[in-house]
Amino acid sequence: MYYIKKKKSDKSKKRQTSQSTLVKKLDKVFSLYVRLRDCDTNRMFRCISCGKIKPFEQADAGHFHSRRHMATRFDEDNVSAECRFCNRFSADHLIGYRENLIKKIGTQRFQLLEGKANSTKKWSCFELEQLIKYYTVLVKKLSEEKEIKI
Repeated sequence: MYYIKKKKSDKSKKRQTSQSTLVKKLDKVFSLYVRLRDCDTNRMFRCISCGKIKPFEQADAGHFHSRRHMATRFDEDNVSAECRFCNRFSADHLIGYRENLIKKIGTQRFQLLEGKANSTKKWSCFELEQLIKYYTVLVKKLSEEKEIKI
């Protein structure tokens, strides 16, 4: 029995990026976008949970509905700049977050957000790649406008 050796082709195969890698990249870019969106030109932001004014460096992108809800994970209404203490350590931060989020986006959009959080969403790699490109452009634009180096 003879074996035929396959010749390696000259074309380099481009490996497709995994969905989990794309989600991580989008998380990073989207978080940066939200923090830039919510800060002012003086590099300060107001925490949506406690209302304190803090510098940009102390901002986290806080989600009202947890990141495990893929339907609202990258929804701009669901994510706001939040101080690190409220986002990471405060157990009751959602009380202030809810009140201030309703003031920010209104009752109707808040109810739509709640309905969206209870739905399921499976992101395709193409959708994730497009969102990464979109938010990368917005981050670049906002960082230039607000003169914040990233």
